[in-house]
Amino acid sequence: ANIAEAFPNRFTGQLGESKFPGGEQEALERLKTKVKDRKKWVKRFHKPSTSPVALEPATTVLSPYLTHGCISVREVWHAVQEIEQDRFPCQTSLCGQLLWRELWYIMGRNTPNYGKMKGNPICKQIPWDNDKALVKAWKTGQTGYPLIDAFMTQLRQEGWIHHLARHRVACFLTRGDLWQSWEQGAAAFDEMLIDADWSLNNSNWMWLSCSAFYSQYFKCFSPVSKELDKDGYYIRKYVKPLAKMPKRYLLEPWKAPLNVQVAANCIIGKDYPEPIVYDHKTTSRENMARMKQAFAEQKKLAPKKRKFTEGKFFTSSKAKK
Repeated sequence: ANIAEAFPNRFTGQLGESKFPGGEQEALERLKTKVKDRKKWVKRFHKPSTSPVALEPATTVLSPYLTHGCISVREVWHAVQEIEQDRFPCQTSLCGQLLWRELWYIMGRNTPNYGKMKGNPICKQIPWDNDKALVKAWKTGQTGYPLIDAFMTQLRQEGWIHHLARHRVACFLTRGDLWQSWEQGAAAFDEMLIDADWSLNNSNWMWLSCSAFYSQYFKCFSPVSKELDKDGYYIRKYVKPLAKMPKRYLLEPWKAPLNVQVAANCIIGKDYPEPIVYDHKTTSRENMARMKQAFAEQKKLAPKKRKFTEGKFFTSSKAKK
């Protein structure tokens, strides 16, 4: 049966071929081919070193099977741990990924209103904008930034994108460029991801928007990262109007001269959108200032912490002499 026809209100994008069939047998086969048969790869696994623009997934893609109960997390844990053996399960190892999963479950279970900003005690109250047109452009891969649009198109068609791709599109929607609420992004991911998991999804969106867990808002992903997709294979696969655009202009096609656009059969503003934010550097700096102000306001509202020094409690940040 066609999933889009069965659930017309849930799947709003154009679905592609199912790359990850469900079921226990599929899960067990994936565990074998992606983990048990690749011992050296598992031992060397370092999540940040895997590519978000690989044409075939650079990770195990066991997450959908865990989410839907096709395979037990304990079975995956023991399979990985048997290979890693004495390797400490650092946060970037495969065992580390499973530990992150458990942490987010704990947070989701014990934090009131975890899927919202208001009433969520660990979430910073940030005055996000609410522009439906911007959210729609982001969600449908029509931002005019090819890398962002390629990520969102893959998500919409296949139901999965690499973890680092999720980082980039989340930063772009929230504090990086569009200044839209992480709740909007979490809702879109919940709709389109085949590994959508409520606790993990909300945790990562709060992290990437610097609403909780992570506060280095001055570090921002660039939507025109030249170190990614250097040959343009990924963008050309998922952003069809740019298939013939020269590599030199692939990440920033609006900079291509008109004659180049004509030769590539892609007129910016007609065949492919103009960038939704023309100056990322300026916009991101402005948003950093807004984040700084939001953090300052949050600090004013926070109750003063009591500090224990030399047997006495003090409410100030410094101990009285």
